[in-house]
Amino acid sequence: MKEGPWCRPRPFCLWGRLSGRHYRSPHVRTPYSRGMSISAADLPAILHTLRSAWQARRPTLDQREADLRRLRAALKERMDEMAAAIAEDFGHRAHVESKLADGMSVLSAIDHLRRHLRRWSKPRHASAGWKLWPARAQLRPTPLGVVGVISPWNYPVTLALVPLATAIAAGNHVLLKPSEHTPCTSAFLADLLAGVFPPERVAVVQGGADVAAAVSALPLDHLVFTGSTAVGRKVMAAAAEHLVPLTLELGGKSPAIVCRDFPLDKAAARLVTGKWFNAGQTCIAPDYVLIDSVRQREFVQALQQQVRERYGDFSDAGDYTRIINEGQYRRLQGYLAQARERGVPVIALAQVDEARADRERLLVPTVVLDPPDDLDLMREEIFGPILPVRAYPDLDAALADVLARDRPLALYPFSHDTATVERILGQVVAGGVTVNDTLLHFAADGLPFGGVGASGMGAYHGQAGFDVMSKLLPVLWQSRWAASDQLRPPYSKIAGLLRLLLR
Repeated sequence: MKEGPWCRPRPFCLWGRLSGRHYRSPHVRTPYSRGMSISAADLPAILHTLRSAWQARRPTLDQREADLRRLRAALKERMDEMAAAIAEDFGHRAHVESKLADGMSVLSAIDHLRRHLRRWSKPRHASAGWKLWPARAQLRPTPLGVVGVISPWNYPVTLALVPLATAIAAGNHVLLKPSEHTPCTSAFLADLLAGVFPPERVAVVQGGADVAAAVSALPLDHLVFTGSTAVGRKVMAAAAEHLVPLTLELGGKSPAIVCRDFPLDKAAARLVTGKWFNAGQTCIAPDYVLIDSVRQREFVQALQQQVRERYGDFSDAGDYTRIINEGQYRRLQGYLAQARERGVPVIALAQVDEARADRERLLVPTVVLDPPDDLDLMREEIFGPILPVRAYPDLDAALADVLARDRPLALYPFSHDTATVERILGQVVAGGVTVNDTLLHFAADGLPFGGVGASGMGAYHGQAGFDVMSKLLPVLWQSRWAASDQLRPPYSKIAGLLRLLLR
């Protein structure tokens, strides 16, 4: 990988070079705030610094609003640098994709948090019940303390900064561990955040899988992890030692069901957008498509036409993202090789020179027709530009296929018939749903985002994230006069009251 400004090792100092211009942080920086690689042994001291500062002075609403405002301004100003850093990590990624998925999504989330922060922070009325009258009850959103965020490589800015901004809005301090697979973006994030937050409020730690494992074992007040189901299990086991509450955004095989009444061209166009954005390296990308057997071949032709219109003959492929690293590229090639060995039809929707494909980690959009369940690509989350298309005789068979698997992170029913969609929604439990399109429920700031079962637990985004990173503290306010004053021996005096309560 070509070395870029965010990949070069730099000594710690107050002054740095940023894309050819000098800057000075408003905060005194430490190696931790600059996100330097550390060892697992350093983490308890970092956590102690964050927690001690939080206990000494909890962030006020004014401070939280100011923090979010500065974070938004800093990211907006450096959007081009962000896109360049991501492109270096991927080998190539269209700057438009990065600005949409890793830039605008963060700005939108911050705007939503700022717009609603004061209302969400107010005590909420709760019912105390007539038996405790005239006492009154409320829920008080209270900051937890220090929230850990372990973010992945596929959307390395969004999946780091959205939970971080949410934790800040809720009044917490944050320990962020970005992915080691995107070192340029991780260094960019560390530098960005060091210019916005003092090190005792937000600490960015870099390192390998051992550091991520050590973060998951810390006695944090909450931990947000985004990654694979397999690693999610390890994170949950490590967090159990200190009973750390978790938000796990994992993955799985998210199905699209194209019903008989839905137009093929429109279904193909929307599925191509969802599947091949970021070359399929999206946790909620459609992982396989179920379509009626009569239209399967025609559907594949519609997919091919969409790919041709969007990416041409791939002679340039400037708008098409590469696979993140060699390991992921070889894993995906292994899926295709296994399918071919079994005689399963594999249809590349474009042709590129094999040597170039290997050199650039360029895997063109590829369809696999009716793969059996025992193939790896039907057992594992694909996380790449390979799309299994399976034919079904009727909707019952399609639903049976989905229900035979773990609950997915996303579900995409395509039908203009409300009864059909309701039937699907009534049978399939998923982390989230977009009807007649793909991915967009993630972009709806008012909708919680998270999985269910093997695809995750808990949710964040908007108020759901604010609430999960707060303690909704139940408070009962007793009045000057209370019936509880009479609840004391000798109990013979309150026999009548007891009979009333038991009724």
